[in-house]
Amino acid sequence: MKKWKLNSWNNFPAKHLPNYEDKKELDLVLSKIQKYPPLVFAGETRSLKKSLSQVVEGKAFLLQGGDCAESFAEFHPDNIRDTLKVILQMSLVLTASASVPVVKVGRIAGQFSKPRSAPTEKKDGKELPSYLGDNINGMEFTEKSRIPDAKRLFRAYSQSASTLNLLRAFSQGGFADLRQVHLWNLGFIKDKTKGKYKEIEDKISEALAFMEACGINSDTNRRLRSVNFYTSHEALLLPFEESMTRIDSTTGEYHDTSAHFVWIGDRTRQPDGAHVEFCRGIKNPIGLKCGPSLKPEELVNLCKILNPENEPGRMTLIARFGADNVEKFLPKLIKAVKKEGLNVVWSCDPMHGNTIKAATGFKTRTFDSVVKEVKNFFRIHQAEGTYAGGLHIEMTGQDVTECTGGAQKISENDLSNRYRTHCDPRLNADQALELAFLISDEIKKNSKISNKIIQAAS
Repeated sequence: MKKWKLNSWNNFPAKHLPNYEDKKELDLVLSKIQKYPPLVFAGETRSLKKSLSQVVEGKAFLLQGGDCAESFAEFHPDNIRDTLKVILQMSLVLTASASVPVVKVGRIAGQFSKPRSAPTEKKDGKELPSYLGDNINGMEFTEKSRIPDAKRLFRAYSQSASTLNLLRAFSQGGFADLRQVHLWNLGFIKDKTKGKYKEIEDKISEALAFMEACGINSDTNRRLRSVNFYTSHEALLLPFEESMTRIDSTTGEYHDTSAHFVWIGDRTRQPDGAHVEFCRGIKNPIGLKCGPSLKPEELVNLCKILNPENEPGRMTLIARFGADNVEKFLPKLIKAVKKEGLNVVWSCDPMHGNTIKAATGFKTRTFDSVVKEVKNFFRIHQAEGTYAGGLHIEMTGQDVTECTGGAQKISENDLSNRYRTHCDPRLNADQALELAFLISDEIKKNSKISNKIIQAAS
């Protein structure tokens, strides 16, 4: 394999990159961003990789969630806070069910760009270039708005930096206090008749009361009032990712400092493509979206390209098949990875394979399909004797109406009430937390698999 260079991806075919009309302006913007401070640090990405290696060994679980596509218009401290709040709530439920730590990663502070299924879209007989994310062009359906504008990268960087600043403050400043998170969950189930929900929270209440009796609480133990929270996004806009890549002065290694964790999408995972070429050279943990078109031999090849040393924690495979296709595609991939002895985290994305168009014209996902795919994902891993290590969802802390179903019984007719996504539909706060409760049994069974893996390793 040829020696990797920071700009070597330019020598490979690149899909889903925008065509900037003013190349000189793009180069000027990127040259300025290259001199900006990193958004995250190499030590933080190494810490995340270490935590993900625990997931590989069945000793932890990965929860990754956040916006489909962050927007400039929705940028507000309350929205950032509420997204983190739901992830913390879900993590507590999953921790109680699995009896292992939960690695918390947000699709936040940089998740702007989106690959689209078509280069153009039509509305009222008019055809324009597709919206590609706020860091590239505008959502407004006008010719001017849809022209890629390099200066948007300045705003994207600034918003990401501000978001990270607030997330760090919330994560370490007491907002993540375990007692507070538990009270939030109690508030969620207060008006619910779900006995299962109460059973889990009663278990948590008893654990907290026991620790309190032993003198272990958030006043005496900092770990109970703070969390490690990491950021992630799809490494789609390669010119920007290159401009944010820095050499770690302590190791001489390249790290993409735009996020702790970046992933390659299902549309850009070509082994001889630019996105794979770029990602193989950076030392961040890497995610790889695995859709129905991915063949077992292709997956093995990609893992070897991206993780030639088979380093635990480096590779996360994010399965996205659709509720009815998991059985058809996932077992073959698991068997191939297992046969090669590859160290990977298996994570479930139950969102992208379940997108449908409602009769009302809105793009949506049914809550039942999301739950079904997650349960099928866990069931198949249990059958294969492998560890289902993660959950990857598009969600928000807001009370939106973008996915139908759930305890709120959102119908297709309700979608127009609060449909705010800039791209794909997200689970709202209640639906995301409800999902965590509904998969608690699968998480428990999954933990038994993890115990077997740990015993085998020891």
